[in-house]
Amino acid sequence: MHMKDQVAIVTGGGQGLGQAICRRLAEAGVHVAVVDRNTDAAHATALELENLSGRRALAVQADVTLEDHVAAMVARTLEAWGRIDLLVANAGIVIASQATELESADFRRVLDVNLTGYFLCARHVAPIMKAQRRGVIIQINSISGKRGSFGNGAYCAGKAAGIGLTQSLALELAEYGIRVNAICPGHLLDSPLWVNSLYRQYAARFQITEAEVRQRYLDAVPLRRPCTYEDVCNLLMFLASDQAGYMTGQAINVNGGQEMR
Repeated sequence: MHMKDQVAIVTGGGQGLGQAICRRLAEAGVHVAVVDRNTDAAHATALELENLSGRRALAVQADVTLEDHVAAMVARTLEAWGRIDLLVANAGIVIASQATELESADFRRVLDVNLTGYFLCARHVAPIMKAQRRGVIIQINSISGKRGSFGNGAYCAGKAAGIGLTQSLALELAEYGIRVNAICPGHLLDSPLWVNSLYRQYAARFQITEAEVRQRYLDAVPLRRPCTYEDVCNLLMFLASDQAGYMTGQAINVNGGQEMR
């Protein structure tokens, strides 16, 4: 993909999908700023990347909902490498509950992380990329950005709005050679989010076992397997490269045929 020596910021990069994205970028010779609220996770991942690639990686503790944190994240990346070629807006949370039971503070928190956090990161990276007249912004969105989901109204609202923001940014930044796209994965059923949280939440909600929850989600996928980190990273590497030089404003599904719009 010819990305050697490019510079990337990955939010939520200390664990799960974000960590897998950091690894894949490092393997391609990209210098990575690993951004996470969890300081230990960010440092552990950055050290792993350095051992993996022999290139410097940067650990940055930041909360993407706080603008001063985001500004400092961008400043530290520029101080380390002098440019930013790629932003991967991956940080996100899920608080699953029906609208009549969800606390308004929890609704706002989900939108703050998943939508406002994306906006702030793009807002602060865009001027750097404008000056370079080149850059790529990729939001990790979701199948839930394309359709509603029972008991996940806050998450769906934030992700659907994220697609609108992606398209708007793509229009605003196109003249500067900056491309903006979103990736909409299917259900990452083997990820820490599912294994450590969502199976339990959904089992309690539907009054079935966690194994039955997993099978219910698998049965909804035409290709009959869960989405994997590799599936997402394969598309991300393409979108980040010049091979996708004519693609912007897109929200691309990676969900085994579960959603086809």
